[in-house]
Amino acid sequence: MTSTALEVRLASRPTGWPTEETFEIAEVEVPTPGDGEVLVRNVVMSVDPYMRGRMNDVKSYVPPFEVGAPLDGGAVGEVVASNAEGLAVGDHVLHGFGWREYAVVSGAHAVKVDPSVAPLTAYLGVLGMPGLTAYAGLLSTAEFKEGDTVFVSGAAGAVGQVVGQIARLKGAARVIGSAGSAEKVEYLVDELGFDAAFNYKDGPVLDQLTAAAPDGIDVYFDNVGGEHLEAAISVFNVHGRAAICGAIAQYNDTEPPAAPRNLAQLIAKRLTLRGLLVRDHKALQPQFVAEVGAWIASGQLKYTETVVEGGVRQAPSAFLGMLRGDNTGKMLVKF
Repeated sequence: MTSTALEVRLASRPTGWPTEETFEIAEVEVPTPGDGEVLVRNVVMSVDPYMRGRMNDVKSYVPPFEVGAPLDGGAVGEVVASNAEGLAVGDHVLHGFGWREYAVVSGAHAVKVDPSVAPLTAYLGVLGMPGLTAYAGLLSTAEFKEGDTVFVSGAAGAVGQVVGQIARLKGAARVIGSAGSAEKVEYLVDELGFDAAFNYKDGPVLDQLTAAAPDGIDVYFDNVGGEHLEAAISVFNVHGRAAICGAIAQYNDTEPPAAPRNLAQLIAKRLTLRGLLVRDHKALQPQFVAEVGAWIASGQLKYTETVVEGGVRQAPSAFLGMLRGDNTGKMLVKF
């Protein structure tokens, strides 16, 4: 085994859009696991929209990344040395120390995963945090009911692609998605079974959503914020519910967003807009894995991944591409 390895560090806090210069690649010694720990050689890692917020030095639900220190995030790797009971060399584990080639992980925080049950990449996407976010956000946060009309923004992303399909499988009257290219719109309708989809770059979101949902919407799953949220509020039926999962359209803004400007409609329509953090829904994990896993096995639920090859050196460019919307489905970096 090599004695040195690479990791990605935050070189500086970005103002507006991050660039390649926001990151630095450092060579470090491969760490040694202590009692109750394992040494993991990462095989695949995740880049996610929430990581952009952690680059800012602001108080939030999770501490910010530290300048000069390695970033972290979801990863799956192979155990190459173990001092932890129940974890053996050769096991594959899900953990939170991506952005590096090797990581020391507490045995208590390493979740064993089985590559014979699902591809390792799936444990970072459709069967991982994004999948649970979709499941819990739609069914618990937004309180989806059979017969609802559902609108999903950023619907071709890691979370959105799962939200729309769960809504369809659970009996939605109509499922509508927005995406950023004609190819993604085609994917949503032809591959995933959305009833309608539109490219938000083709015209005002409100006009396109109104055309796609002539009878209004009951549930909005928000991955984008801004103009999308404003449009959803305008098209909501009475007692509409929104799961506010993300606002990627605003993550790199340096000025306050212009929209939504129609929040007064919450009063007349008696709307519910509720924030969503997946960590609040760990109790749903077994139910989620059982139900979504069965749908995947039967072919009823499909998913796409965008995998960047080349290892940790490619992680910054993969992250920037994800922020631009270059990916369809989950964006991953393979080592």
